[in-house]
Parts: sequence; structure tokens; C-alpha cells
Amino acid sequence: MFSALTKGIRQLSDPATRQVVWLSIGIAALTFLAMFACIETALLHTSIFQTGWMETVSDILGRLSGVILAWLLFPAAISAAVGLFLGRVSGAVEARHYPALPLVEEPPFIDSLLAAGKFLLILVALNLALLFFIFTGPLYLILYYLVNGYLISREFFELVSIRRMDASAARAVRKRFQASLLIIGAIFAFLMTVPIVNLLTPIIATATMVHLFENWRARDGGTLVTT
Repeated sequence: MFSALTKGIRQLSDPATRQVVWLSIGIAALTFLAMFACIETALLHTSIFQTGWMETVSDILGRLSGVILAWLLFPAAISAAVGLFLGRVSGAVEARHYPALPLVEEPPFIDSLLAAGKFLLILVALNLALLFFIFTGPLYLILYYLVNGYLISREFFELVSIRRMDASAARAVRKRFQASLLIIGAIFAFLMTVPIVNLLTPIIATATMVHLFENWRARDGGTLVTT
């Protein structure tokens, strides 16, 4: 598992991956600005107190909360955005490490967009629900990394594996190795909260999932592949 993670990190040096890296950084910046702008707009059109200084204090606290909220939701947004380019990263990994694999036809962009949108909605909804535990200290952190780790590993692994097998077979493989996927997913969830590193984590996650998938099917003598 950690060997796959190491290879995933090294994939960042591949010229075929660098374009996605820059796209990831650009999307990340736009995503964060968009989320903060929405929160700022809501604050400008909301008045809680009539007293001037109390309203000023509430605006400051609101903006601080907005930054925190945007940061907590950032992993969900960047993961969904980079998911649009998952095929490019997967193809680059396969070309570099598994050149004998046959080429696959990437899904239409609209399908990728719908899948990314669905993933984003699920992640945002669950992360908003987790905010009820934000004042529980360590419990919130544990739940945050476990929930996000599970969802990130599930989504990225299934998106990688359905390039080579049908959806039902991909889910079966995921369930078979769900303990390992949860561990690696929690690592990714943590990395997505580390500044700068979080911009590259979805790409590393995609590359790592390709290696895990290929390793697990090689362990089974290639019987995992159905297409």
C-alpha cells in the first residue's frame, strides 16, 4: 500500500501529469475564492444586530467562520474538480508503469461532470453534518478523517477501476479491500488539510489508486479485470 503511495507521489514528476498539476492549482484557487465569495455575499446581505459595533464584530466572526468553513469543505471541492481529469492521470500512470495494458476509451466529459457533481454534493453534505461535532475536539477530527477518508478512497478507487471493469465488479473489489482503502483514504484526507500539499493530493490519490488496483489484480492472476 505504501509502495503504491510512493509511486503516486513520484508520478508528479511525469511530464504527462504536470498539466493536470497546474490545472489542479488553478481550480483550487478558483474553488476557494468562489466558496469564500458566496459566504461574503451572504454576510453583506445579512444583518443580525442593530448596534453598529455588534454588527461589525459579528461580521468579523462571520468572515473568520467563513474561512474555516471554506477550508473544511475545500477537500471535497478540489477532489470533485480534479476528478474531471482523473482519466488523464490514470492514463499517464498506465503509460509509465503498465505499458502493456490496452488503451481504454475515456467516458464523455458530461458523464465525468455528473459524477464529480454527485461526489461533491455527498462530500459537502456529510461534512456539513460533521460540523455538529466540531466542538467535541478529538472526536471531530477522528470522524472528519474517517468519513472523508472513506468517501475519497471509495470514489477514487471506483473511478479508476471502472476504466477496466464494470461497476458491480469494481464495487466488489472495493469491498474486498475496504480496510486498506480506508487507511489510505484517511491519509489522503489528512494531506488535503495540509496547505500546498492539498493542491496535489487528488492527483497523488488517483495515481496511487491505479497502482493499488493493478497490484490487487496481479495478486489474483489478473482475474479482477473483466473488460
